[in-house]
Amino acid sequence: MNTATDFLGKFLTVKVDRPLGSKHPKYDFIYPVNYGYIPNTISGDGEELDAYILGVNTPVNTFYGKCIAIIHRLNDNDDKLVIVPENKLFSDSEIEILTDFQEQYFEHVIIRE
Repeated sequence: MNTATDFLGKFLTVKVDRPLGSKHPKYDFIYPVNYGYIPNTISGDGEELDAYILGVNTPVNTFYGKCIAIIHRLNDNDDKLVIVPENKLFSDSEIEILTDFQEQYFEHVIIRE
């Protein structure tokens, strides 16, 4: 199993399985950001480690960027990485706003380096 904090500050490739503008397969919402996973990882939920891609305003299939933060869920075993283009920064408040479409349902904290 991979610990999400191991990825803070690192550049990673994200495989996007829910591109910006796509509909969630079970719930009634549209993804306002690109969302995917880090291939060949295992997170606490037994699936690959998930990632939000912020700062990219077009749908993508893959993305290489920097992990600037982790959304650590307190009531779920599924941390999320926050990946951004090189030299792009987001405040905790901006991360909260951009991921609220999904994170509003979970107690969480944002972890940084």
